[in-house]
Amino acid sequence: MSQAAQRSTGLHVAERGRSLAAAALIGVAVMAAVDEIVFHQLLGWHHFFDRSTLAVGLLSDGLLHTAELLALVTGFVMWADLRRRRALSAPHAWAGLLLGLGGFQLFDGVVDHKLLRLHQIRNGVPDLLPYDLVWNGAGLVLLAGGVVLAVRAARATGGSAGARGATDDTPDDASGGAGEGPAGPAAPRPGGGGR
Repeated sequence: MSQAAQRSTGLHVAERGRSLAAAALIGVAVMAAVDEIVFHQLLGWHHFFDRSTLAVGLLSDGLLHTAELLALVTGFVMWADLRRRRALSAPHAWAGLLLGLGGFQLFDGVVDHKLLRLHQIRNGVPDLLPYDLVWNGAGLVLLAGGVVLAVRAARATGGSAGARGATDDTPDDASGGAGEGPAGPAAPRPGGGGR
């Protein structure tokens, strides 16, 4: 069915892959912000790049913050576009959010901390192992939750997360009428009543 025909009948196509990607980008940005605000600024445990002077460390924090804000804005622009077109798949968005949160956490813990050694979780402690286990464990839990939600979303919609959804004649939103969530409050159906 063409998009014009879908608009005229009130049907919409949930864009599962784009919903997952937009929310994953938001998740990466949110976890980067939590890391930056809590561990870099409030606790002062590390800077993004700790292998140089304090000035370089602060500059690296500013660059991380800039990248995080750009990712957050880009993710929300994508999300808003999906909402405007009534193409947001809330189950896929929830999966993407957890995948983004966990992906950033685990990437930071393994690549930045251990492989590149840009910084450690906390400087000046005799044993980093408990910090590493909690940091990476939290990332794994978030990733596992995202994978479970992505599998459930794919099964519920009859396809992979990257595929475009079949037409859906739910009256309220792309989440299948689930109400609140990453999709936000349900909007009334064009040309008809809401809930």
